[in-house]
Amino acid sequence: MSIAEKMPMQSYTRLAVTLQKLSCFVGALEPELLLLRTIDDDLGWSLWSKDIIILITSDSKAGPQAWVDAYHDEHSPDSADPLQLKSGALQGVVVVDNALDHRFESLHIVYDGINGQLPNLDLFNSAVAIASGQMGIGVSLQRMWKHGDSYRERLQTMLRGMVSQGLGHASGPHSSFIPYHVDAITLQAVGHGWQDEMAMGRCVESTFRSLNNLLEHFHQSFFFYLLMQANRFVSIGTYLPSAMLVAVNFTIMAIALWIQSGRPPKRRVASATVDKTKESEVEVVRKEGMVAFVPTADLAIVERQLFLPVALVVGFHFQGAVPLYVFNNTQQEVGFAFKWMQPKLTPGQALAQTLVFFAYANVVLPTLLAIIISGFTTLSSHRLVLLQCFSLLLLGMFLATLATLNFSLAFLIGLLAAPLSFVGVAMSADNGNAPPKLGTSRKIVCNVLLHMLSPPVVVLAVCKISGVDAGATLAEAAFGWKVSGLRTQVVVCCVWWPAWLIGAVIVSPGL
Repeated sequence: MSIAEKMPMQSYTRLAVTLQKLSCFVGALEPELLLLRTIDDDLGWSLWSKDIIILITSDSKAGPQAWVDAYHDEHSPDSADPLQLKSGALQGVVVVDNALDHRFESLHIVYDGINGQLPNLDLFNSAVAIASGQMGIGVSLQRMWKHGDSYRERLQTMLRGMVSQGLGHASGPHSSFIPYHVDAITLQAVGHGWQDEMAMGRCVESTFRSLNNLLEHFHQSFFFYLLMQANRFVSIGTYLPSAMLVAVNFTIMAIALWIQSGRPPKRRVASATVDKTKESEVEVVRKEGMVAFVPTADLAIVERQLFLPVALVVGFHFQGAVPLYVFNNTQQEVGFAFKWMQPKLTPGQALAQTLVFFAYANVVLPTLLAIIISGFTTLSSHRLVLLQCFSLLLLGMFLATLATLNFSLAFLIGLLAAPLSFVGVAMSADNGNAPPKLGTSRKIVCNVLLHMLSPPVVVLAVCKISGVDAGATLAEAAFGWKVSGLRTQVVVCCVWWPAWLIGAVIVSPGL
């Protein structure tokens, strides 16, 4: 029986409260019952101008997502039933996570949403002011349990927030509400201290009062920010230029390659003896009353061969749909190469082995593609310059657009893809029609650097360093793709991976 059915339905905006309990011991519902009793006592007051919905789900991930989808009529009839009672737009969400069987020390506020979305900063500031200012409860974030407000700790907190935002995963039940423009946070009880459930209830009740006084949605404060501490943040005007500078690096290099592809290459002098009797052809250039004598060869324009480079760039980016499909189908197609050898593989283990397979495949795939393409047509230095030009141009455009939506993801991918701007070949002396020539040492260095920064290798290395199981991470991402609308995989598989593959093909030994 839904608790919301017993509440009076009014034409006011609703205020949602999600209660999550992770433990399953006897008496696990005591905090919830205490909070329900507190709210039940408060409902009789005449000060409430908004309805209160209490949502208790057995699954902390799929449950809130199914409810909020059904509330906004965005659910699938096959996976969730429609809601019988509804009201106006949701004003805010406070998730209470108290899985402790003892008194707690402080509150850990979780605020990250799906795909890097964040709640309005006023909601976070209200919770911090109530907990630390009124109740005297310590507040932590990004699992920084002890924060001394030093430079190192601020930087560590900000970097943890950037990594969490860049991954774009659901960090808690509150993440399901943020895509619907509903500000939401999670209050987690952590540590051993003297604070009890009553203190948690008072924090929630005071947060209710703050939201109850709102006449409209939060909109005055920031939606784009990086938190360094509970009372310190970096606004978008400070950090966004850094991501734009990383993205414009690829655009500038693409423009330089485009100009290079239209200029005639400089011919090498065959001998030190110059025929002085042969006069070089020059052309008189007049502009704004000034006269200059310019060699005719410097004013010549090379016809650009655009069809093959454009077709290859488009083909490589569409090729990213292959890993995107494989890694997002956990139980059906993932592990197709390993299930017949080890039928007892779990979806996470199959995903991990598939990732390792792609990591090894990336070692030979650029060379194999270069050989196959060279068998059908000539990959001259002129075409390779244009190929790199279009690839970097698309990469810069994608990252610049992504920076306005998910700054952390654009910034991290931009840094990992930065070496792509410095690999490539120069135009040959015969209008770029000859095969590319790249020094052996430079080719080795470029190949080693690119293969160390390939997407599968980076994912495996990050999981190894952080002590997280790669299969569990990929399984969580596949779950987010199907349930929560996670789109980080699209950026990795269809933007970063194709750009990396094009750069690896350009410097591959097959050319």
